[in-house]
Amino acid sequence: PLLLPLPDFLATLAFSFLWLVSSSAWAKALTDIKVSTTAPLPDCHPPATACFSAGVTPMGSLNVSVVFGFLNLVLWVGSSWFVYKETNFHRPAPPPSATPGAGPGAM
Repeated sequence: PLLLPLPDFLATLAFSFLWLVSSSAWAKALTDIKVSTTAPLPDCHPPATACFSAGVTPMGSLNVSVVFGFLNLVLWVGSSWFVYKETNFHRPAPPPSATPGAGPGAM
């Protein structure tokens, strides 16, 4: 039997997991970047009043990069399914071979 599909499947699973982790980390980092770069209010004196941000700087292209990261994750997981179908895990066990004269009516 060909042994290449199993390492290929394991590598594809590893890359899928890495895309999940890296896309999640980038999404969290982007959220942190947005929070830390909010526009300050002009007349805000923290001890006397509560200060809230005026808005978020536009980061549309960065939002798109997060979406494409998760779409790429979907592609890797889909690819993992097709590679899984090539492994021995997916293939059904061969039927037992019948020997002549060993049936239920043979004695």
